[in-house]
Amino acid sequence: MYKKILLPTDGSEYANKASENAIWIARASGAEIIALNFIETSSLVGLPAEDLIIRIKEMLKEEGRIALEHIFEMATKDNLEEGDIKVTLETKEGSPADIILKTIDEEGIDLVVIGTSGKHGLDRFLLGSVTEKVVRSAKCPVLAVHIE
Repeated sequence: MYKKILLPTDGSEYANKASENAIWIARASGAEIIALNFIETSSLVGLPAEDLIIRIKEMLKEEGRIALEHIFEMATKDNLEEGDIKVTLETKEGSPADIILKTIDEEGIDLVVIGTSGKHGLDRFLLGSVTEKVVRSAKCPVLAVHIE
């Protein structure tokens, strides 16, 4: 049923729970997973020192790399027993919701599996929820995974 599943991640507990669901669906349907991490740089624009911006971006990239590696390990650890899952890891810079929506179109995504909250819970009150924007605007089904 699904051929390409987009799995946005920030390494949060919600994203990890979404990963478990995406991996299960991928195994059941033979789908490829595209795990996507994003680096939002809009809040860095006003910082006075260019070297500080560069260091923060490097830290965010490293944090994203760790989150993506975790998904890759989760998806491939049981491949021999349960069948191979193709996993593509991507990092993009910009607004998370915009990147997700653009990736849906560019990659021909059939399903997005996303956590209902990220590492920065205040974003939902200050900026609007990334998940909500994706659910409202995506041109494919979206599975929003919530943790009780």
